[in-house]
Amino acid sequence: MVNRLMLLDTASLYFRAFYGLPDTIRRADGTPVNAVRGLLDMIARLTTEYGATHLVACWDDDWRPQWRVDLVPTYKSHRVAEVRPAAPDVEVVPDALEAQIPLIRHVLALAGIAVVGAPEHEADDVVGTYASHAELPVDVVTGDRDLFQLVDDARQVRVIYTARGMRNLEILTDAVVVGKYRVLPEQYADYATLRGDASDGLPGVAGIGEKTAAALLLEHGTLDGLVEAAADPGGGVSASVRSKLAAAADYLKVAPAVVNVVRNLELPSLEEAGAELHAVGGEAREELERLATEWNLGGSVQRLLQALDRHPQTGLLSQPGFS
Repeated sequence: MVNRLMLLDTASLYFRAFYGLPDTIRRADGTPVNAVRGLLDMIARLTTEYGATHLVACWDDDWRPQWRVDLVPTYKSHRVAEVRPAAPDVEVVPDALEAQIPLIRHVLALAGIAVVGAPEHEADDVVGTYASHAELPVDVVTGDRDLFQLVDDARQVRVIYTARGMRNLEILTDAVVVGKYRVLPEQYADYATLRGDASDGLPGVAGIGEKTAAALLLEHGTLDGLVEAAADPGGGVSASVRSKLAAAADYLKVAPAVVNVVRNLELPSLEEAGAELHAVGGEAREELERLATEWNLGGSVQRLLQALDRHPQTGLLSQPGFS
């Protein structure tokens, strides 16, 4: 089996699982388990279908880092339930989903699935760091477009996009990104900065939509190149666009740091994280099988165990770059 790393944008997946299954699926004490069930089924299917040998469930240790908010105050502001000084803001999460997050962590731990987060950073940044340094082919699983910037055919990094549901998964390669947005993956963050993204509270540049953003990047290559050309009367940028860029100058100075995922976090190596998939045995397997009954997880646990049974321990060479 050829080694292949799968990186999960975990919150994206458990939100999708929660909304995809009725929260009337509950364990005996009334706690919903629909997100737990759905996430386990996703992992079982994805790792099997795409041949993952290594897996990291990337975690939001801070879903709205203060350093990003300091740069763009509207960043994810519409999703804040409570602002907590000196601690991560509280995200708007349905109570029925909030109750399941500890259960998800517990089941992943019993299954031996690596969960990795980083202080003051989002799961996207964990994904970005592993994807940028891994020596294995990489599949990034997400329902968010932000991570399209990581697609890289030369490094065998692709995105498995879940936005249209698990029955309509889309594989994002260089050509697919270009076909959908008319920009290269390495231009996607600049494109998103210009266009804006309401789902993340990014205003973008007023008057510049998707088509104009793509056309400008096609001509000037990067946001820096565009801004430089706009500052030069002979730079080939229309007066209208120059005016729009000038009005958004303060935003354009800081937004790229918010939109670009971090790629240089200090993370455990894949070996240290325990990313290699392996069959679950002994007490952990017994506990998972017990919980499958006690927590009303249906066949989801068995499907996950069967997927993991395909992976005997083979040993993993340490991956450099995550000191």
